[in-house]
Amino acid sequence: MDEAEKLQRPLVPELDAILGIPFKVLDDGFVRVVDYMGSDESIVQAARVSYGKGTKKVQEDRGLIRYLMRHHHTTPFEMCELKLHVRVPMDTWRQWIRHRMANVNEYSTRYSIAIDAAQKTPSSEWRHQSKDNKQGSEGYFESSIGQTFTAQEKELQDLARKTYNDRLNAGVAREQARKDLPLSTYTEAYWKADLHNLLHFLWLRMDPHAQFEIRSYANVIGNEIVSRWCPLAWQAFLDYRLNASSLSRLEIEIIKSIQSGNAAEAKELAIEFGLLPPDGVPVKRNREREDLEAKLAFLKIPIPWK
Repeated sequence: MDEAEKLQRPLVPELDAILGIPFKVLDDGFVRVVDYMGSDESIVQAARVSYGKGTKKVQEDRGLIRYLMRHHHTTPFEMCELKLHVRVPMDTWRQWIRHRMANVNEYSTRYSIAIDAAQKTPSSEWRHQSKDNKQGSEGYFESSIGQTFTAQEKELQDLARKTYNDRLNAGVAREQARKDLPLSTYTEAYWKADLHNLLHFLWLRMDPHAQFEIRSYANVIGNEIVSRWCPLAWQAFLDYRLNASSLSRLEIEIIKSIQSGNAAEAKELAIEFGLLPPDGVPVKRNREREDLEAKLAFLKIPIPWK
């Protein structure tokens, strides 16, 4: 039997330099790297089904990683894993934990006393409810109005914490004493995910339309951590996912007509595809049409029905 090849675990000095160092998020939250497995090299090894090192030329590894990202070959990215320790408000954690793609162990307020910290909102950061998006926000209240909300927030959080502490001091079980703590209370967790699923999480949560609080965490994870860990994969992700845009078959057909100089045909296609009503019928809101119009505007392509 041939002697087994000796392997060396991939190390990333740039990531090793920040192991355990917390990156501050919001007013009292943080994200820090606890451990990791793999690197850009591991992605290349998996793609080539090789047990040895990747190619000698970094440019070739870069090209392969970008090819994998561009063509959605996701399995090689699963060969890398990242374990994070996060401190996050409970309402934000609710959104986070909906991504069922990681191993999680959260701080338990049945066994331990709840963390004595709650997210506080500065008077200038109270957001208006969006008129067009039921789950989004737009713009900010005047600071003079926000001062009232911030004062009420402090009063509520202080009362909730005092009530919680009074229950504990009286001997109430921790599992019951906690029930009236506000969702602004911070919790902590270990969160471990492979790179493929992590990038999908970041693609959704770094989007400008994602809620500010979870977007703040995603930006730190991506820009401060993943960029150090797997820089080639990170750049490919920025180029082909986060800062890219896809086109549907319908959009391609309409754009082809516009680019060929046939604006009338492009409008007819929009009507045929249900993006526009027939002539003479009032135009109502259509999200699919709005998405196309945003893409056309970004590409500086004239919108034929405007």
